[in-house]
Amino acid sequence: MDEAPAPRGLVIFPAMRHLALTGNIAAGKSTVAALLAAKGATLIDADQLAREAIAPGTPGFDAVVEHFGPTVVAPDGQIDRSALRRRVFGDAAARDVLNGIVHPIVARLREAAVREARARGDALVISDIPLLFEVGLERAFDGVVLVDAPEAVRRARMVRDRGLSVEEADAMIAAQWPSARKRAGATWILENGGTRGQLARQVEALWPVLLAADGAATPLPHGASAADTSPR
Repeated sequence: MDEAPAPRGLVIFPAMRHLALTGNIAAGKSTVAALLAAKGATLIDADQLAREAIAPGTPGFDAVVEHFGPTVVAPDGQIDRSALRRRVFGDAAARDVLNGIVHPIVARLREAAVREARARGDALVISDIPLLFEVGLERAFDGVVLVDAPEAVRRARMVRDRGLSVEEADAMIAAQWPSARKRAGATWILENGGTRGQLARQVEALWPVLLAADGAATPLPHGASAADTSPR
């Protein structure tokens, strides 16, 4: 039997999966984001959206400068994100003000990017959101991919790669939810306590699972068992 035609004027977009990617600092989330993008996923980067939200000439920029003063503006006219981060780090009230400015704008920008992806017919959209659980967005997606690594490994990476002291690294680790709390709410977990190659093999195994319309697990290639790629 022939299918009935869609009503005139009705635009039907193909099914699209919208997943969240998250992970604590120095866990390797950015590496996974790049690997997934290279395989064809559409990546929506929350950090990039946050930059757009407070770009010069935007209401977000004006609101940040109005509240935090001109000292958070760099010589090039952009918001000095490092200076702003120092202003709010350890100050919950100031952090709440900043989040109240930035988060609603980022949400609107993300929604617009998702609409564009759906209109293009993109099959898989990944929203890279570092503080996904902290801001309570985990239920807004079709699934959550968590990249995790032992705290000692993450601390060592921060000291080695970012030039932080152990105390600075520990303070940044303490500012985020502990891994155990996030693992309980994740759909899939990628373990990144080893090498980049090991992580890449886990992403390779996870890829067909993420593409599956129903989110069901698919058999994993031999040697990919380090990743928990079954829906939780």
